[in-house]
Amino acid sequence: MQDWGFLFMVLDKVQSNSTVIGKIWIRALFIFRILILGTAAAIVWEDERSSLECNTRQPGCENVCYDLKFPISQIRFWIVQVIFVSMPTILYLCHVLHVVHQKNKVRERVRHQHDNQVTNISNNPDEGRVECNLFISYLTHLFFKIILELAFIIGQYYLYDFFMGHMFTCNSSPCPNSVECYMSRPTEKNIFNVLMLAVACVSLLLNVIEAVYLMCSRARCCSGNNTENPASLHSSCKLI
Repeated sequence: MQDWGFLFMVLDKVQSNSTVIGKIWIRALFIFRILILGTAAAIVWEDERSSLECNTRQPGCENVCYDLKFPISQIRFWIVQVIFVSMPTILYLCHVLHVVHQKNKVRERVRHQHDNQVTNISNNPDEGRVECNLFISYLTHLFFKIILELAFIIGQYYLYDFFMGHMFTCNSSPCPNSVECYMSRPTEKNIFNVLMLAVACVSLLLNVIEAVYLMCSRARCCSGNNTENPASLHSSCKLI
């Protein structure tokens, strides 16, 4: 689990710049998915190649059959899924850190220009543009997470199906004929297969709900403030 330390640290910082639904996604689902991969799932799949048995002694046949059945190991597939799904969130955090850094530089410059007197720059017109940029960035990262989650769910179905059988047939060279190969602990692996799929579906649903909620809230907030003072618009229609 030490390899996930940096990812945990980054996602923990993202929570302070996320909505309530985003915090749930990070704490309950994303960390839960990482814990499954780092503990039980890795142990279950550690013998998937060594314990595969085919009813032939032809050299190389088992290797070819395993490669056809598992073009990528499921545990590695899920690790890649975690990495890719987390990338939009990490990129959003980088944007937030950049915006915060730029805003701090502006504040410092204003303070120095006024002989270190604290100046309120909340009514700066650029502030509204910053909030708008953060909102667009957050919404964009949600859409990318939705697309990636959906792509990996479909990919898991086409690569492994939702349920793996106890046995599969293989007739590729160098196998002499159609041979039958038997997986180890297929029921146990199917449980984790369904569990990871369920977590991905719930994660996808949360991202969709959060995107719809943000768009509806933004539209309602902006339509309700279109007659108010434009200077207060950005302060009442913030991201979170």
